[in-house]
Amino acid sequence: MAQDLPSGVPELLQQLHDADPGDAKKIEREIALIWRRSGSPSMDLLLTRGQDALEAGDVETAIGHFSALIDHAPDFAEGWHRRATAFYREEEYGLAMADLAHVLTLNPDHFNALFGLAVILETLDQTDRAYAAYEKVLEFYPTHERALEAVERLRTGAEGTRL
Repeated sequence: MAQDLPSGVPELLQQLHDADPGDAKKIEREIALIWRRSGSPSMDLLLTRGQDALEAGDVETAIGHFSALIDHAPDFAEGWHRRATAFYREEEYGLAMADLAHVLTLNPDHFNALFGLAVILETLDQTDRAYAAYEKVLEFYPTHERALEAVERLRTGAEGTRL
């Protein structure tokens, strides 16, 4: 079941959609800050510890923190998103995709999770599905640089050669 969007996120998503590239990056950061708030200091601490471990390259510890977070706050989409990132770094693509699917069930507007799913699909040579996912990212965030680059890179394969 999808979680209710925190106050202000629908407006920020609309602003993100309409923004020029410079403003879009600021709006993206604002949305990410909101999505990182679990509403519980102890859950926020688990998220921070997991992220710190991930940034330090200790992926196993990061997965442990994110898994504990998910166990205690299963409706907190960002916990699933961060664990998916850790699984991706371990090349555990199936586990990462399962977590990203869970993120998108909880928060269908989570364009960063959608982007992660697209990257994995591209890594697995599922070009058509990756292309569609990147295009979906662009519906939310039309100036997303990496999604724009990916769509351009995959366009010929996904749409076929045009005469």
